[in-house]
Amino acid sequence: MGQAGKARRRRRWLHWLWRLPLLFVAVTAFQVLVLRFVDPPFSAFMVARQLEAVGQGDWGHRSAYDWRDLEAMAPSLPLALVAAEDQRFPQHHGFDLEAIRKARASNARGGRVRGASTITQQVAKNLFLWAGRSWVRKGIEAWYAMLIEWLWPKHRILEVYANIAEFGDGVYGAQAAARTFFGRDAANLTRTQSARLAAVLPSPRRYSAARPGPYVQRRTRGIERQMRQLGDGYLDTIRP
Repeated sequence: MGQAGKARRRRRWLHWLWRLPLLFVAVTAFQVLVLRFVDPPFSAFMVARQLEAVGQGDWGHRSAYDWRDLEAMAPSLPLALVAAEDQRFPQHHGFDLEAIRKARASNARGGRVRGASTITQQVAKNLFLWAGRSWVRKGIEAWYAMLIEWLWPKHRILEVYANIAEFGDGVYGAQAAARTFFGRDAANLTRTQSARLAAVLPSPRRYSAARPGPYVQRRTRGIERQMRQLGDGYLDTIRP
C-alpha cells in the first residue's frame, strides 16, 4: 500500500474515532430515557449474579424479581431506604458532596472505611454496569448517574432502586423480598420490616432480614430512629 493509501486509511480511522464519544453519549442517553418509562425486566447486576452462580456450578440458581410501582409499596419502605442509604436524596443532584467530604476525612484518619455512594449512583451501577472498582467503571457510573438525574424524576430513581436492590441471595426488589422474608406484599410491610430490609443492604448475602442477627437488629433500630427524625412527609417533595 502506497503512502496515499495509508493516509486515506488513517483518515478513515480518525473519521470514525472522533464519532465514538458521540455514539456513546447517544446510546447511553437513549438507554436511560427509555427506562424512565419502561420498567426494566432485569439489571446488569442480576445477569452478573446469575453468571457467577453458573460459573460456580449452581445451574439451578433462581432469582425472585417482581416489579411494583412505588405507590404499591408501604410508604415506610422508600423512607427506610433513604434513611439507611442516602438521607440527602431529595436535595442532591446525584452526588452528595458533603457525604464525600466526610467519607474522605474519616478514611484519612484511618477510621472505619466509609462510602458516599448515593441512591442514584447505586441505580446506575446495578442497572447498567459490571462489578469492580476501576476508575473506568467509576467514571462510567458517574456519567450514568448524571444522565439519570437529568432524565428521570427523583420519584422514578427511588422506584427503580427499590425494585432492583438485592435484599437476599437472588431476591431483588421490595415485592420479592416482602413475599420471601415476611410472607406478605410490599404494600403491607410494617415500619420495622421496612427498616430491616434496608438494614441488610450493605451485604444482603451475609445478613438475613428473616433471621436478623445482632448487627441487623441494631441497624434496624438505628434506621427506625432516622425515619422518625426525617418524618413521614420527608419524601413528599419528590412525589409526582
